[in-house]
Order: sequence, then structure tokens, then C-alpha cells
Amino acid sequence: MEISALTRSVVKNNHAVIAPDGYINSNVPGWINCTVNVIINEAMGANLCQTLITANKNAKLFGETKESQIFFYVIKGKLKAVVSGEIKVLNGGQFVYVPVGKAYRFENIKEGTQILTFHKKYDKLKGYDAPPVIFGDEKNVPGPAYLGDSALRLQVLLPDHLSFDMAVNIFTYDSGGHLPMVETHIMEHGLMYLQGQGVYMLDHQWYPIKKGDSIWMAPYCQQWFTAMGKEPAVYIYYKNVNRFPTTV
Repeated sequence: MEISALTRSVVKNNHAVIAPDGYINSNVPGWINCTVNVIINEAMGANLCQTLITANKNAKLFGETKESQIFFYVIKGKLKAVVSGEIKVLNGGQFVYVPVGKAYRFENIKEGTQILTFHKKYDKLKGYDAPPVIFGDEKNVPGPAYLGDSALRLQVLLPDHLSFDMAVNIFTYDSGGHLPMVETHIMEHGLMYLQGQGVYMLDHQWYPIKKGDSIWMAPYCQQWFTAMGKEPAVYIYYKNVNRFPTTV
């Protein structure tokens, strides 16, 4: 018999590990016949929102971005996306970036489809227009070795351009691969594990991590990861980029 008082989830003031065993469903206007789990949100001190959407029968999603942009990534399944007049069929591993001020509609969603979202309030940079709608496929994104280590491969899903104030990347670690340093930086992260397992160090605390887990890291939360097991560990993550680092 499972003990219901046990969980791997941990929420601290500068980081969180959220395992699926503690999900509670939310109702989001416009997201119909689907299960929505709000995993990361400003209520916990974050400056982003991360959700997981699981489609039930006859699911559909519609809305319009206002101050925030949304990155939709299909973990598995199939759907038709209509964004600002563009129409694409998206399968697992494909995505669409919806900038501010754009309408979106997802329909013909296969039951069981899972969609990960990252939301961030857009910080416009003087002299640059807001980015356009972007459809993409992770299979078409190169994954060069990270810092020369062939056991680590980094795929950059959004263009490296100053009009973007957020990045979404996929990081793959071969078994035994690890970050080359303990990272200490201003960027905030939200991420979800798509495959594999390993151990993550957050603020000098050690956590076992596996497929389906999510992590929030506040700015300057020290971090390090190593992959363990018999398959690569893969996670998709958000970070804030390309803006002046202080308001002083």
C-alpha cells in the first residue's frame, strides 16, 4: 500500500521540484475538455508560468495573448494549430511560439495528447518589433556538443535574436554526462524532463529526478546535474534572456 504522505516534490523559496504525484487540476478559460496542471506560477515567486495540458475527448484550446507570450510544445499526440491565420498539424516534438497580441486555436486534438507551455510577460526592446509566430520541429534543430563535451547536446528552439526575451532549449545528457560546473547565474529556469533520470543539485541540496518531473530555479539558485541510468536524460527548459540585467 502506498503512503499518501510521501512525495518527491519540494518547494523552496528559490527552487522547486514538482513530481506528477501531487498534481491538482485547474480550470483555464478557453481550454476545454482537458486536464490542466499549473506546475510553475508567479504565486510561488516565479516570473514565468509553466503548465501541462492533457487532452480528453473533444478537447480544444483557444485564446489570445495579451501581455504574455506563450510557447506550446507537444510532448506526445497530435493536433491542428491555428495561430494568427497560420494552420499547422503538430505532432510530438513539434511546437509553436505565440507572441503577444495573437489569437490561437487548437482543435482536432487526439485524446491523450500532452502539451507543455511556457508563459512570460513580454518585455519589448526599443528599436525591435515583437517576434513573429514561429512553428518548429525539434528534429530539424541541430544539437551540437555543449562546451565541447560530446556527452552533452543543446538544441536552441527559438532564434537567438534581441527581439526575443525568452529562450526555450532542449538539453540531452548521455548516461554519466554532467554539467561541467556548478552554474550560478541571473537567468531563471522552468523545465520538464522528457526522458531518463539523474540527480539535480539545487542550492546545495540533492534531488533524484526522472521523466515527468519539473523544476523551477530562481535567479542565482546554484545548479548542477548528472544523468544516470541506461538511457540519455532529456529535458526542455525556459530561461529569460536578452534584456538589461538591472533596473538600477
